[in-house]
Amino acid sequence: MKIILKGRNIEITDALRDYVEKRLGKLDKFFDEVNEAQVTLLVEKDRHRVEVTMPLNGLILRGEEETLDMYSSIDLVIEKLEKQIDKYKTRINRKVKNHSIKDIAVKLEDDRDEPRIVRTKRFAFKPMPVEEAIMQMNLLGHSFFVFSNGETDEVNVVYKRKDGNYGLIEPEF
Repeated sequence: MKIILKGRNIEITDALRDYVEKRLGKLDKFFDEVNEAQVTLLVEKDRHRVEVTMPLNGLILRGEEETLDMYSSIDLVIEKLEKQIDKYKTRINRKVKNHSIKDIAVKLEDDRDEPRIVRTKRFAFKPMPVEEAIMQMNLLGHSFFVFSNGETDEVNVVYKRKDGNYGLIEPEF
């Protein structure tokens, strides 16, 4: 498995690189198809965060953990990924038990369509500044809000982050 390791506000030492490679190497036993893993190590104040993204058979396994110690963050994110892999494997095994091989191929194709749109909302939106969009989102009690940015005349999304702050998604063409 190819591991792309990035560090923000942290120097990636050989010991840290070896630890990440050793821990991610445990996931190799689950799948043959995992070619790449992107790992980002971040340090913000006293928080050490690890983000791991792994493309797998059209799925994306992603884990993010934050603690006061980088090594424990790595351990926790690996545990989270193992649970995701176990859930994925269980889903496939359940399908294998109950169906013939021919049915499984059809079912796996249908699984991609498993989540479906059950409700469509339409709303008119007027151009507004980001601050007003955040206020609207909070008034509605939503975790995100789609709006037309009055400054750029583009459709943007504001969202509430786990840390209580807000994020802004802007299109890039």
